[in-house]
Amino acid sequence: MQATPAILAVIYIVNFFIAFTIIFLERKNPSATLAWLMILFIVPGFGILLYVLLSQNISRHKIFILTHFEEKRMNDALFHQVEDMKNNQFVYSSRSEARWKDMIRLNQLYGNAFLTQDNQIRVLTQGAEKFSQLLNDIADAKENIHIEYFILKPDNVGLAFLDALAKKAEEGVAVRLLLDAVGSSGIRKRHIQKLKQAGGQVAFFFPPKLFRFFNFKLNYRNHRKLAIIDSKVAYLGGFNVANEYVGISSRFSAWRDTHIRVEGGCVQDIDARFVLDWRFASGEDLSIPVDYYTFPPMDSSTGVQIVSCGPDSPSTEIKLAYLKMIARAERNIYLQTPYFIPDESIFEALKMAALSGVDVRIMIPNQPDHPFVYWVTYSNVGSLLESGVKVYIYDRGFLHAKMITVDSEVSSVGSANFDIRSFKLNFECNAILYDRAVAKKMEEEFEHDIMNSFRLTPVIYRNRSTWIKFKESMGRLVSDIL
Repeated sequence: MQATPAILAVIYIVNFFIAFTIIFLERKNPSATLAWLMILFIVPGFGILLYVLLSQNISRHKIFILTHFEEKRMNDALFHQVEDMKNNQFVYSSRSEARWKDMIRLNQLYGNAFLTQDNQIRVLTQGAEKFSQLLNDIADAKENIHIEYFILKPDNVGLAFLDALAKKAEEGVAVRLLLDAVGSSGIRKRHIQKLKQAGGQVAFFFPPKLFRFFNFKLNYRNHRKLAIIDSKVAYLGGFNVANEYVGISSRFSAWRDTHIRVEGGCVQDIDARFVLDWRFASGEDLSIPVDYYTFPPMDSSTGVQIVSCGPDSPSTEIKLAYLKMIARAERNIYLQTPYFIPDESIFEALKMAALSGVDVRIMIPNQPDHPFVYWVTYSNVGSLLESGVKVYIYDRGFLHAKMITVDSEVSSVGSANFDIRSFKLNFECNAILYDRAVAKKMEEEFEHDIMNSFRLTPVIYRNRSTWIKFKESMGRLVSDIL
């Protein structure tokens, strides 16, 4: 009992130094600073633990390192493309590319994203279709299979997926599987034993160092969902690997997501992203193939840039791409996301677009997978209604798509949600697609989803219950650190 005052004194002293660090040294935005101070002083001991686990700054460390040869080859290719555009010598493959050349330049200079123009895109919105096609491509693999997922569960779908990889490893195909240590925490040694015995390699991103459930990098997760087969075919989007993603989970009656299957030059960019992640997580000295960034003649009209972001960089590359799309819109913006917790710049851009006469439509799920986050999302979309933004609540299972399409010309699909976590805390990867046919396909899927949704009107939102208002208010207090 006598030790209790001393323990409390130590906790409050530690609280004071953490608060001092947050205010004067870390340069967080004001709302995030206030949220952390509130947590620290309302729940002192628990607040310190949360801060240690969730608020490390890893942007000071260079995690993904290119070799000198790789960096020179990539920079040279990007430099020549930028110079050709500046000197009006670049041949755009479509009107969409030409109209969005300022956004292409933003992604080149800020996101180191090369524009490839020889791509073929297939949009996949149903899990069964996506996994069937992916398993077919895996079965046809001859040389290598690179897989990177946030979530892989040891259920029927996940185990079947691991069996397919093990079979190819037995055939002599080089199989590398990279999983996030937290998202795929259900995977045990026994689940990947067959794959490893067959010669496949498995690595986990930011695994715990001390204890299984105590991870100092808990807040920084690899949220990417990538698959590359023989450096010729790649997949990118929102689907993970588990029962619910094909609609056979008891928790969700159905699952709606967006993924793309791509062939063409952008496969090199997606594979390079995997190689960098794999080298860091596994320690293997795997090189980006030497023939990358020597592109074949243009034979398609789909331009693609692969843009990545993560907490290792303060640049928020994907957020800026989203912001540029919204600010540049003239006719319409269709946006789907399961979590809508953006920063003020995205809010203001959407309001400005709607008030300028742009048809802005946002779709979120009605069935949440993270209730606390959901009510912040609900509050945020509600605050846009008075500006003329149309909000739809998807009511046929869970909506997990991360998609935005603008003016029937440019679209983005990938792993990044419209929230601060995706912008600043998670490692993400998106494709920016400059193609009218692809954009039209995205719009058609959105309009089809409207038939399975209900419109959230200002009247409905104003008449929400007191209990919902309370949950929204509590969520908003800490929304900047969710």
